[in-house]
Amino acid sequence: MSRIVVTGMGLISAIGDSVEENRDSLINERSGIRQIRFYHTAHAGKLPMAEVAHSTETLKKLFNIPDPAITRTAILALHAVEEAILDSALSKEELFSTGTALVGATTVGGMCLTDELFSDANAKDQGTPYLSSYDCASITLTIQQRYGMMGEVGTINTACSSSANAILYGARLIRHGFARRAIVGGAESLAKFTINGFNALNILSSKPCAPFDRERSGLNLGEGAAFLVLEKEEDLKGKKAYAALAGFGNSNDAYHPSSISPEGVGPYLSMQEALEKSGLNSAEISYINAHGTGTENNDKTESRAMMRLFEKTPPFSSTKSYTGHTLGAAGAMEAVFSILNLYHQELYPSLSFHHPIPETGLIPVLKYSKQELKHVMSNSFGFGGNCSTLIFSKT
Repeated sequence: MSRIVVTGMGLISAIGDSVEENRDSLINERSGIRQIRFYHTAHAGKLPMAEVAHSTETLKKLFNIPDPAITRTAILALHAVEEAILDSALSKEELFSTGTALVGATTVGGMCLTDELFSDANAKDQGTPYLSSYDCASITLTIQQRYGMMGEVGTINTACSSSANAILYGARLIRHGFARRAIVGGAESLAKFTINGFNALNILSSKPCAPFDRERSGLNLGEGAAFLVLEKEEDLKGKKAYAALAGFGNSNDAYHPSSISPEGVGPYLSMQEALEKSGLNSAEISYINAHGTGTENNDKTESRAMMRLFEKTPPFSSTKSYTGHTLGAAGAMEAVFSILNLYHQELYPSLSFHHPIPETGLIPVLKYSKQELKHVMSNSFGFGGNCSTLIFSKT
């Protein structure tokens, strides 16, 4: 069976407006975690976050969007999708084709406009334009309508593994003959729902997060979007391929609504399944882009799962120390970073690390370096124990 390869990528985050800008920030250790400027919240000035460096009004002008009900989440998605389409050189005919699938992912969806919806609901009798933008599917539908796409369309919400599962699902559509190609990824914007919710769980840090550090004090929320174009290798006809999607795994340890089991059962099973589907053994993994949120539970359990699966844990790091935790967009964003690792044969360091977790002793990558990489693993773990792992291989 023909391999599924990545032919286009698009990305916007707190560390850059494009794939190349993000890579430059990773190489030069420029974090996007800082005090926010554009989003209005009672926690501004108290809790650092990774905010895209443009106001919603600026982003709307960029895409000529006059509709006030189009959310910031959707505009970030459009930004990443457009870059991915141009990068893959998809024609209008290919976009219109029923053979082109679109799978989006998000956690917050249109909930970033909850205040506007609530205000309208109390002030108007004839309805509100914000209602149609409120659910998760509105992000994907905005993309579909803008490009006139006619193929399979889906939206996935499995918390922080959402866009990793969008990639996984897009690959399955291609593999089983429901699509010739797939545009897959996710988007997330800052929202009071998630800021207040995570703060209520006491897992937001008042300083930049320190994944896998002994003194880690929680995560920083972020926003952004990333989309990839997946195609069958046999259809490339001279087009470049960044990497092959060699394997993927999905599991659920069903331990707790907001944490992974202490033994890391779900992460272990998702990584194990991804290895089995790729036909690789654990020793062949060159690097792991860890979920690495900087919380007490995640970093310890992910470390235990890696140590259980690998006789010798490969080099690993967490790019959330740059972008914050972008929830439903994180899996796709970190898939792009993993592909950049492979394509440019380089490793990006974790930031803010000083001392290993005593129970595990694992130390992430701490300096940028050039390395020979063949297979890279990317982990995404969500609330409810939704665990997903992707493996990308050098083409």
